[in-house]
Amino acid sequence: MSVNFLITCAIESMAEACTLAEVNGVRTTDLIEMLTGTVFPGPIYGGYGAMVAERRYEPVGFRLPLGLKDVNLALTTGAGASVPLPFGSVLRDAFLDALAHGDADKDWVAITDVSRRRAGLPT
Repeated sequence: MSVNFLITCAIESMAEACTLAEVNGVRTTDLIEMLTGTVFPGPIYGGYGAMVAERRYEPVGFRLPLGLKDVNLALTTGAGASVPLPFGSVLRDAFLDALAHGDADKDWVAITDVSRRRAGLPT
C-alpha cells in the first residue's frame, strides 16, 4: 500500500511538473529525459515519466480505479493510525476528477490530464 501510494505521488508530481514546463514552453519529453538522466533515474520515473510526458495512457498496466482504491486504502489506514496524508487528499481528488471525465479504462497515469485541465491546457 505504501509503495503504490508513493508511485501515485510520483505520477502526480511528474504530471504537475510537466504541466508547468509545457505552459512555459519546455517540451515535457525533454523535462522527463533530463530528470531520469540525472536526479530521478529508475523504472518509476523513467517508465511512468515517459507516459506522463507523452500523455500515453494505454496499454493499461494499472487501471485508474485501482489507483483510487489504493489511495483510499492509504487514507483510511492513515486515519486509523492518526497519520495525516495531506497529499493523499490531492491524489484522491485527481483520481475522482479523472473518473468523472471518463478515464476509468485508462492507466492510472491518466491523472495527468487532471493537472492539464487545472492549468487550462487541452486534454
